[in-house]
Amino acid sequence: MEHAHEEHHADMSKKLIWKVFFYLLAITCLEFFIALALVYHGPLEKGPLVNFIYIVLTLVKAYYIVAYFMHLKFEKMGFIVSTLIVFVFIIYFIVLLLTEGSYLNIHLNHVFS
Repeated sequence: MEHAHEEHHADMSKKLIWKVFFYLLAITCLEFFIALALVYHGPLEKGPLVNFIYIVLTLVKAYYIVAYFMHLKFEKMGFIVSTLIVFVFIIYFIVLLLTEGSYLNIHLNHVFS
């Protein structure tokens, strides 16, 4: 049993851990560069484009953390799919709640004002 567990995580070497660490560090430095050099002192303005860039970079960082440090990359495909389905439903419900809340905010303010 222990031998199977060691083979399961044999792909996680110190070299790979440091490689992922430096990927995460580079993405974080890129986020700070965008925030401090491009938005604060540069040509970009705060808005949907910058928010989209931050969201994409954060999702990339989340992928590396979940895949390598939480060992999800080394799990069986069924577990990965079931985890992703739950994640998609959570995001879907958050979007639904925000949409419903926005609708109620707009229409109930007119009713009670």
